[in-house]
Amino acid sequence: MSNLKQIQEEIVDEFALFDDWMQRYEYMIELGKSLPIIDASKKTDNNIIKGCQSRVWLHADLNEDKVVYSADSDAIITKGIIALLIRVFSNQHPDDIIGADTKFIDEIGLKEHLSPTRANGLVSMINQIKNYAIVYKTQLS
Repeated sequence: MSNLKQIQEEIVDEFALFDDWMQRYEYMIELGKSLPIIDASKKTDNNIIKGCQSRVWLHADLNEDKVVYSADSDAIITKGIIALLIRVFSNQHPDDIIGADTKFIDEIGLKEHLSPTRANGLVSMINQIKNYAIVYKTQLS
C-alpha cells in the first residue's frame, strides 16, 4: 500500500504527461468512470457534501485502523475530482489524512482550472474527508 505522499507524486507525474487541460479533464472523467459504485444505501442526505455545486456523496468506514472512503457524484467532472481524492486518502491512517497537505492539487493545476463554485466544492470535499478522519481518530484513541 502506497503512502499519501507517494500517491500524490504519482498523480503529479500522471498529469504531467498531458499537454493541455482538455486532456487532463478527459483523464479526470476516466477516473470518475473507474470510481467503484457506492452502495445505494450510502447515497443519503447525511452523506451529501455541503458546499458543492453538484451532488457529491461521501461515505467512510474504518477498516483495520484505516479510513476507507466511497463516493459518487451526479456530475462527471466532480466525480473525477472525488475519485482523485479517494485515490489519495482512502486506505490511510486517520493521522496521515489529518496531517496531509494537498499541494498536489496546485501542482497539477487543478484549482486554477475550476470554476469558483467547483473550487469551493473541492475544498468542501477535502474538509469532509479530513472530518471523517478526525472522527475515526477519536474512536481509535
